[in-house]
Amino acid sequence: MIHLSFPEPSIALIELDTAPANVLAMAERARLLEAFAAVETDKAVRAVILTGRNGAFCTGDDLAEAIIRDADTQSAAILHFLAMCDTVAACRVPVIAAIDGWCIGGGLELALAADIRLASNRASFACSAVRMGLTASADRLTALIGQSRAKPHLLTGAPFDAARALADGVAAEVHPADGLLDAALAMARVIASRAPLAIEATKRVASGASTTEAEIPALAASADHAEARAAFMAKRPAVFTGR
Repeated sequence: MIHLSFPEPSIALIELDTAPANVLAMAERARLLEAFAAVETDKAVRAVILTGRNGAFCTGDDLAEAIIRDADTQSAAILHFLAMCDTVAACRVPVIAAIDGWCIGGGLELALAADIRLASNRASFACSAVRMGLTASADRLTALIGQSRAKPHLLTGAPFDAARALADGVAAEVHPADGLLDAALAMARVIASRAPLAIEATKRVASGASTTEAEIPALAASADHAEARAAFMAKRPAVFTGR
């Protein structure tokens, strides 16, 4: 199952819930895409937290489905998984992955599609595609942390812990498991408090989908920029409306 909830009006929480390890069969992928489509159309949402229940984040494809696919169907299913991750990466608002437990294979690809990754101290990662005769995460992981750090993970498929994820730049922060979601919510609140148009533009620029030069004219003319200047002069908190 995929659970979509709103712990606060400006924050969406999307939880993977297929015990024991939150695999993403084709039906679950469709539900995940539906949840992100709902976020896209809900302009009140300013940040998304993506996480997993059952003491795991995600372990990728459902091998029970994969084992009965022929080569063409398997290839299409893998490309579908990557396209799903592209949709997550293209979400208009920042996505925070809160990673507890296993985050391996396609699950790591999904986590890498998020803008920010927070890990629990019991999180375990692996670029396990090479152990399955496949390739995954080579694009996203290398873009994130560079070849010298990425290739040992990509070419060995060996598991690595949260401390290594933090040191290599895969995770931005590590928290105790029982405080992980609270940490993600705290970060989402800060993001949601900023000017929405500026957040969305900054995400596009940082992701390589736009340039600062292209974004500045509209932002400089926005009501939120005017409000920020007025609030600064009046020494009061700004109230942003996304206009």
